[in-house]
Amino acid sequence: MLKIAYSDVFRYSVPEKHRFPMQKYTMIPERLLSEGTITEDNFFAPKRLSEKEILTTHTEEYWHKLKTQTLTRKEARAIGFEMTPTLVERGRYIAHATYECALYAQKHGVAMNVAGGTHHAFANHGEGFCVFNDVCIASNLLLNRGQAQRILIVDLDVHQGNGNASIMADESRVFVFSMHGAKNYPFRKQASDLDIELANDTGDEEYLQILTDTLPRLISDFAPDMIFYQSAVDVLATDKLGKLALSQQGCKARDEYVLRQAKSANIPVAIVMGGGYSEDVEDVVEAHCNTFRLAQQLYFGETVS
Repeated sequence: MLKIAYSDVFRYSVPEKHRFPMQKYTMIPERLLSEGTITEDNFFAPKRLSEKEILTTHTEEYWHKLKTQTLTRKEARAIGFEMTPTLVERGRYIAHATYECALYAQKHGVAMNVAGGTHHAFANHGEGFCVFNDVCIASNLLLNRGQAQRILIVDLDVHQGNGNASIMADESRVFVFSMHGAKNYPFRKQASDLDIELANDTGDEEYLQILTDTLPRLISDFAPDMIFYQSAVDVLATDKLGKLALSQQGCKARDEYVLRQAKSANIPVAIVMGGGYSEDVEDVVEAHCNTFRLAQQLYFGETVS
């Protein structure tokens, strides 16, 4: 059964001036349920990340500032959300959800987090709407507990995962692959194990060709026993921040290719959503829902009626 991490705590209200389509965290589950792709049985409510688990990845100083709400105005502004205890608590559940998705993926082949993909969070600070780095925390927990030996992060968000690159720079057991817009945030990028920078207006054909030329080689050469896939939809042509030109079908073909590669190699894959900032939230929700539909179809057969 496809296991999907979701909880009401994933919802978060932000001031209008900072409002991106946060409503997607409610709309995605509702749509998948209403169309019969999944049932309530597919969902699991994640546990809360412990302080000890946070400190596998983030510094004591940063965690203390989050816990005591003592980030400076500049530090909070870099994150982009109004800093509140609720925001920090939300991040603790989302990050642990990604770790739990990895464990479910090891049992079922694939598992999905309705949120996650907070790849701009560094060990000692947050930025770009990211407080905790969920994929890096999950990776460190798996490695520390002997639950994985070699982890491949496939980050196809339009923005480079600079936090992933920084945190995992000296971790040879984790390979960070980021394919992103060259002329986009973050403008000061970190060095991943493999960065592929794309020109503005890169479309379906070129994008998919680069991916098919790259991913099988990475899987073969690095031989991971776990994949984290950041399936962000800010690659869409409709995205306000993306600068690429993928269609809905191109984005879906991207997801299908990644999932088929993981499945054919018998490597469990945990999927996190990442960004999506199209003017019409329907574009964001539909693209994200395609990822869930594909996982259900490819790994578990027909959709639930």
